Amino acid sequence: MYQSISPDEFEQIEKRNDIHIIDVREADEFAAGHIPQAQSLPLSELVARYSDTLDKELPYYLICLSGSRSAQAAAFLGNEGYQVTNVMGGMFSWRGEIEVG
Repeated sequence: MYQSISPDEFEQIEKRNDIHIIDVREADEFAAGHIPQAQSLPLSELVARYSDTLDKELPYYLICLSGSRSAQAAAFLGNEGYQVTNVMGGMFSWRGEIEVG
């Protein structure tokens, strides 16, 4: 089970808190522009890497381009016992700072 959050709610939380953001887009998409503190964990690698990369004690916000891949990742991770929230609208809706590279 996982939660979803609107882009506006996410923007307010991101501004006020030190949060853990996982970007599930592919590496080239991530490099083209991402939220500065986001960590890249592509959906295509998620099943192989999640247990070595994520901590079940921490809450994570998952983002992709539009919210579809991050919803898939959130469903999977939620079923594995992780605290995850899907950012609806993804990077299409993000109005904050972007880091390239």
